[in-house]
Amino acid sequence: MMRTKTKYLCQECGQQSTMWLGRCPGCGAWNSLVEETISLRKAAGPSAFTADAPRPVTEVPVLEEERFSTELGEMDRVLGGGLVPGSLILLGGDPGIGKSTLMLQISQLLSRRMQVLYVSGEESARQVRLRADRLGALSPGLLLLSETDIDILERHLRELSPPVAVIDSIQTMFKSELGSAPGSVGQVRECAAQLMRLAKTTGTTIFLVGHVTKEGVIAGPRVLEHMVDTVLYLEGDRRQFFRILRCVKNRFGSTNEIGIFEMSGSGLLEVTNPSALFLVQRSQGGVSGSAVVAALEGTRPLLVEIQALVSPTGFGMPRRMTAGVDYNRVALIAAVLEKRVGLSLGSHDIYVNAVGGVKIDEPAVDLAIACALTSSFRDVPVDNSMAFAGEIGLTGELRPVTGVEKRVREAFKLGFSRFLLSSQSAVDHDGETGILTADTLAAALELALMV
Repeated sequence: MMRTKTKYLCQECGQQSTMWLGRCPGCGAWNSLVEETISLRKAAGPSAFTADAPRPVTEVPVLEEERFSTELGEMDRVLGGGLVPGSLILLGGDPGIGKSTLMLQISQLLSRRMQVLYVSGEESARQVRLRADRLGALSPGLLLLSETDIDILERHLRELSPPVAVIDSIQTMFKSELGSAPGSVGQVRECAAQLMRLAKTTGTTIFLVGHVTKEGVIAGPRVLEHMVDTVLYLEGDRRQFFRILRCVKNRFGSTNEIGIFEMSGSGLLEVTNPSALFLVQRSQGGVSGSAVVAALEGTRPLLVEIQALVSPTGFGMPRRMTAGVDYNRVALIAAVLEKRVGLSLGSHDIYVNAVGGVKIDEPAVDLAIACALTSSFRDVPVDNSMAFAGEIGLTGELRPVTGVEKRVREAFKLGFSRFLLSSQSAVDHDGETGILTADTLAAALELALMV
């Protein structure tokens, strides 16, 4: 007979406790411990992964990695070239950002040449059909199932053996043997582990859609992200049209690539030239506080406008606000400008924004932020035909960045005639006369500002 035991589990980090506590000793969250019933089962039999005897790595047969395309170029780019059979992929994002829409579109594209099972635990099959009608995602190869019991779902997956399955969402799945509610730490962990074993043994590629908490991380135990092969986040502002698909973990490819989509009435559309889209509403000159950075996301150059506003503060403590760039990085650049360039920013409010809802966290954005801040403080426009890429050191020197050739090529392709970077950057000019270099931040500002 199966025995049960009562424990208190933190819904944020999975910490266990024999008694209720107001604050979790593991992560410090308040009122996060929930009473759950844990089944004490006997040890399971041999796993499918350990059926073979151990052998030297040199004797393991080498198989060429098989991938198949999702027919969505931006998704293939983020995944590293396509889907790997038997992989477990976790997709997270804010509510209403477009996770289910993206999964339904991918399911429809794949169902043209293979069978795809779309499992919805939040909507009925009829409701999913209504959304499929709106997106034009109707295909006889796309099978819909409304189910939340993980054991029933496993039976359907083993009977159908579809190459691809989508679970929307993992927080709605539950295992009847556990006494806790769906979405709890124990349920999410057990259901994800069962799906992982199923994917590895049958070769079915499984997508898991996950909710995120108010802190922006996927709800449930942290072990969920460690179990899966790939973790994707769909980012963006729901009030804007752009959506960015970012990879934070990928066992079969790079984690530096991003995919960019545009939300429309017919679903998510691929953006093949995001730089032109981010700069479409950029002012053509005469406005201070604007500079364009040539960022590099993975192998893709991305031109983004950085806007800054510096104004005298009306309070005793000046405000510092950022959107799309790192707050601490902006504070560091402001300190360098004040110490090395002589700008009195201590009594001014500073606001910095990356236009378009994109987030840039690479050091190459430093020079564009410094130029935008200086331009707004002095009320002098930045040269409208110039793009920037450079890291700023604490001593005021301008440091080189990687991938300079790609950045310069993309900027010239979009109509910029001059590019400013560090003099230490190794770049092949190819006869280009618009490449300018500087050793220090002060020298770079003299070249950038239209004085």
